[in-house]
Amino acid sequence: MLVSAAHPDDVDFGAAGTIARWTAAGVKVTYCIMTDGDAGGFEESHRAGITAMRAREQAPAAGLVGVDGVRFLGQRDGYLEASHEVIKQVVALIRQVRPEVVMAMHPERGWDRIQKSHPDHLACGEAVTRAVYPAVENPYAYPELAEAGLAAYKVPYLWFYGGPRERDNHFVDVTDQVDAKLAAIRTHASQHPDLAAMDARVRQSLLENAARCGLDEGRSAEAFHVVGVNTPDTFAGF
Repeated sequence: MLVSAAHPDDVDFGAAGTIARWTAAGVKVTYCIMTDGDAGGFEESHRAGITAMRAREQAPAAGLVGVDGVRFLGQRDGYLEASHEVIKQVVALIRQVRPEVVMAMHPERGWDRIQKSHPDHLACGEAVTRAVYPAVENPYAYPELAEAGLAAYKVPYLWFYGGPRERDNHFVDVTDQVDAKLAAIRTHASQHPDLAAMDARVRQSLLENAARCGLDEGRSAEAFHVVGVNTPDTFAGF
């Protein structure tokens, strides 16, 4: 499984419970963090070292949910675009990892809470979508990658998180993973001036997701928009 995020901490908010559940079942997960997070944080005193700080926060956060592979693309925070430079980076990584599932932030803006639709989030989703189809499975897209030994690969499933509520079509019960998810989020200490409020809001959101998909009261869930790309129900062409 390859999970992409625009900034350090995005994946922990969006999918860390599901990832913890998958890694506990033996699934190998790799993170792709697209930007260096240099525009994050709230303390002026952190400016000089914020990039290194955020990288140091992401590694243990990943470890708390069973992830030991974190790749940084090094793009500038706030300037991420679905450019061919970024798409090529994603294609190369997908061809290296060859995951059953590629997960990314949603490329569509959600008007119910616009904060989850940061422009970098949308760019992350668009870049990954364009990488997954058609570039990663086309040996003639970025031919230098194939020449370097990174053969074309067909991704079975694309999962999005953090998108418009009306796009959600799959929910994962993460009741047993809530504590691990929150521990991962808290590891990004530079980003949270009010940990109690953050904790309460995340817990409430997970409860609301569970109610939306019909789970018993008190259960928690993460929500996704799942797209089949190369499955028994899909075919090439229009």
